[in-house]
Amino acid sequence: MIRDPKDLQRYTPQERANHWVVGISFILLALSGLAFFHPAFYPLSYLFGGGTWARILHPYIGVFMAFFFVLMFLRFRMLNVMTKTDKEWLSRVGEMVDGDDHNMPEQGKYNGGQKAMFWASVVCMVLLLVSGVLIWQAQFSPPIGLVRLGAVVHAVAAVAMIALILIHAYAAIWVKGTIRAMWYGTVTRAWAKQHHRAWYREVTGK
Repeated sequence: MIRDPKDLQRYTPQERANHWVVGISFILLALSGLAFFHPAFYPLSYLFGGGTWARILHPYIGVFMAFFFVLMFLRFRMLNVMTKTDKEWLSRVGEMVDGDDHNMPEQGKYNGGQKAMFWASVVCMVLLLVSGVLIWQAQFSPPIGLVRLGAVVHAVAAVAMIALILIHAYAAIWVKGTIRAMWYGTVTRAWAKQHHRAWYREVTGK
């Protein structure tokens, strides 16, 4: 793909690698987790060598993803602090959904929806990690009551996380020009000016 040298860098190679490691890890966890969730999904376990291997690998992949998610959180947490402008953006998100984003409040590197998605993902990840430890009986032996509670919380948080990731992927496809930012690290000036005007001014000085 030929890119204009005037394009703006949105993500560094390290940030993109961090994102894809977390994303791919989550896909593996979702597939193996669904195999345990309902018998109809059990054939997904064959992707991991069968039910036994899926159960062995699932928690270790979870720990691996959690580590890189923490790195991603540390990278982006300050950029996702909610502001009054973000709350105004969220209150008018219907205009965005209708395809008219020209009068939306000016946004920095991330808009209110992206920030809400970020913090919802953080909450889900904390719940998944804590509940995952409670039900990892090969390594830990908490009281059976906590194991049962952990199993319920883990399932609910996993479903919520899957929904968030699907919304995230759909939004990236829906807003043309977004996916290239995570593939190549750059966006066009026109894209930045339309969708993140405050960030555009910040990085260009205009």
